[in-house]
Amino acid sequence: MTARKRLILITHGPALVGNDGRALAVVQGMERTLPGLRLEWRVTEGRQLAALPQRDEWLAEATKDGEFPFLCNGDEGYPVMISGLQKPASLSPGGQPLFEVHAKLPLDATGIAAAADALEALAEGAHAYWGHASPEGYGSEVSEQMRHSAHGPERSPRGLPMLSLSRHIHSPEIPHYLGWLNYWSAAAAKAIGFPDPAHDAELQTRARRTASGGWVVRLTDEPLDYDNPAHLDTLLRVYERFPEIGGRAAP
Repeated sequence: MTARKRLILITHGPALVGNDGRALAVVQGMERTLPGLRLEWRVTEGRQLAALPQRDEWLAEATKDGEFPFLCNGDEGYPVMISGLQKPASLSPGGQPLFEVHAKLPLDATGIAAAADALEALAEGAHAYWGHASPEGYGSEVSEQMRHSAHGPERSPRGLPMLSLSRHIHSPEIPHYLGWLNYWSAAAAKAIGFPDPAHDAELQTRARRTASGGWVVRLTDEPLDYDNPAHLDTLLRVYERFPEIGGRAAP
């Protein structure tokens, strides 16, 4: 049986400060994006599912260390998962620790339809700087774009520009790379210069404003496919439009 493909959502925001309410906000926000979704199960050390009848109280206790373990919907036939991770300052832009939210949805018609709302809910709930939603497998493509040496190639095997490692990017507001759906906070949009009416009219037709003043920007109608020449062309054009993404522009 072929494994179901998944949609990966990740947001990057300021580190949690105690139980500041953002963990609960992202979990409840995710639940609102899919009819009937309840993220009230955890995975035990023995890799078994355990119900959480007092989920909100458990979550408040679990986030004291700046992150929270996997929560899921308990449905192995249609799994939805979410977790919160702390990225240390030594690996983060500007030397600031970050709170990262990671979520997974099935990559089917329902998940695709909910993707933009889910990304917005996670990002706004986490007060994220930026984030994205992309089909599973995007990570290996992005890794090919990472610049590990000043003497490395100027283009990835796909012909996309090389990007700085996150710890070499000077500000946490600057997105590290592009995904299929992109969340740019008001601060991130300002940092990369979006929107510019003279250059972004077409991109704005695929964008929507969020309550906090950020943006959710869809690059392609269908989920991003690196084997699709039209999708690669779109990626290349958007990277060229925003050289700040990936730390390619001088501070």
